[in-house]
Amino acid sequence: MILRHLLPALVAGLTSTAALLTASMPARGQAVVPHLPPIEPEQLEQQGLILAQEAAQLAQIQQFELALPRAQLAAQLANDTPEVWLLLGRLYLQVDELQTSVAALEKARSLDPEDPAALFDLGTVYFRLEDYQKSVDYIESGLDTSPGVVGAWFDLANAYYMLNQYDKAIDHYSEAVDLEDGFWPAVNNIGLVLYEQGDIEDAIAYWEDAVELTDSQEAEPQMAIAVALFTQGKQGQALDQAIAALSIDPRYTDLEFLEENLWGAKLLQQTEQFLAQPAVQQSLEEIRIPVNTAVDL
Repeated sequence: MILRHLLPALVAGLTSTAALLTASMPARGQAVVPHLPPIEPEQLEQQGLILAQEAAQLAQIQQFELALPRAQLAAQLANDTPEVWLLLGRLYLQVDELQTSVAALEKARSLDPEDPAALFDLGTVYFRLEDYQKSVDYIESGLDTSPGVVGAWFDLANAYYMLNQYDKAIDHYSEAVDLEDGFWPAVNNIGLVLYEQGDIEDAIAYWEDAVELTDSQEAEPQMAIAVALFTQGKQGQALDQAIAALSIDPRYTDLEFLEENLWGAKLLQQTEQFLAQPAVQQSLEEIRIPVNTAVDL
């Protein structure tokens, strides 16, 4: 069990803290207080870094609930290490403790103002908090010093998209593609923006590019094409395309999931109409794919 493997390090850290408290307490009665060697701050910091490393390893396998207490203790023991606070902020983000994540990331930023990582992560947190303008501000600050981060341009474009600033969104998605040829999420999302602008033909073209870039292994652009074909009256093609997409990932019948993935109001509405078609319902039942349209459009 992983808990058993990590227990000695945790016990060592907690024992060191308890020893410090015990040494500071006055003696009572005739009890014999054993001699405890002083613990140097460097030792505590080293223990904190070990815990942080364990937390990072747990985070890599998505064991966030196990990683978080180690990172919390690591931040106490290695209080002046920005990387530990950065890790703690990211773990709080993973468990949806967003305001606490902000506090940890701001601490990391104060310890290392030159590192753009905390700025990018703060942009992510504020995006999750639906404060899209603040998300833009933080990401742009990070890009001022580190303009070559593809994911940051993508996140910035997403924030502008949510602010309905479509031209800026497309520009920044294009920046991500320029930095990393074949970065299909940005190509896909340009299609999402164009669709909301009413440019269905160009949206389809971008989604077809995304399908090609992914060797037809990603469901999202294929499902988007299916809905676009449906709106054009090509119901047979739309159904074939949808079945191909949903065979890869059936979550793309879930409108809540699609909304979380930034499908806009027009595309969501037409997806709901498409999924309500009797022929689509029958086909999805045959391949045992559930449909969830429980979302406010």
